[in-house]
Amino acid sequence: MIFSELYSAYYNSVAEIISKLIDGERDERVLRKIVSEKAFGESATTILPSLKSGKWQLVRHDMSTILKHKPTVPLTNLQKSWLKAVSLDPRVRLFGVSLKGLDDVKPLFIPDDYYLYDKYCDGDDFEDEGYISRFRFILSAIHDGVPIKINMVNKNGKEVYAKCMPLRLEYSEKDDKFRLITDGCKYLHTINLSKIRSVGYCGESFKHIEREVRYDTVTLRIKNERNALERCMLHFAHFEKRAEKVGKNEYLLHVKFDHKDESEIVIRVLSFGPRVKAESPDSFVELIKKKLLAQREQNLR
Repeated sequence: MIFSELYSAYYNSVAEIISKLIDGERDERVLRKIVSEKAFGESATTILPSLKSGKWQLVRHDMSTILKHKPTVPLTNLQKSWLKAVSLDPRVRLFGVSLKGLDDVKPLFIPDDYYLYDKYCDGDDFEDEGYISRFRFILSAIHDGVPIKINMVNKNGKEVYAKCMPLRLEYSEKDDKFRLITDGCKYLHTINLSKIRSVGYCGESFKHIEREVRYDTVTLRIKNERNALERCMLHFAHFEKRAEKVGKNEYLLHVKFDHKDESEIVIRVLSFGPRVKAESPDSFVELIKKKLLAQREQNLR
């Protein structure tokens, strides 16, 4: 692990509590609030009692601390190197993230170190200043829950206007594009950000429009070598899923997804190689076979 447990919620909570105690703050309500905000629900029954009882030997019975300086956890060279590598991804700029203090750090890897296949070459221009500005505006509108008005180019190349409530942003690995999921507009539900020319706030309110979504479930057989199961669970972390053990070192993973994302799910499954096999539905298995045959014809390994 590049980032160790020293950066976990428990350590961050205790560090914040120690800092408050050094500042002279001993109100237990304040300290409990720190735990509830920085740790987990059940942490309140562990962290403060362990500190107050002296089990962790950091706090005295009078709620003073034996430490003289506020705790800090500096980054290791490996961690800095990984962060430097991440900072080279142009998509990082979209979120306004600033990674300082890495000017003299050598990146752990660079974009030229890896090659992506089964990916379209006409992805969004993440370094375009206009794109960045519109992305941040939409992201802010989503956080604030306010409607927006959009000037965009449709699939026929015509300029159109739309008013909607922005719900969330999605990224397609296959297309290398961001898309905006909206509500309140009858004719527009999913919009590619690259099609948007301008965006602004809209003072109107919108009613929720019920949309019929078709969901499919793919069943994957996982041979748990080279940590394949854990990598699969992480890769599909934002999907509804269920795993079951079916052999000494084999698992079945059932992943539910929106049918319109089927092509992208195919790409994701293929990325695991022979350790992950699609078993059902038959239509999905056929897509996998066609993709593999196409790769073989192009001499791709």
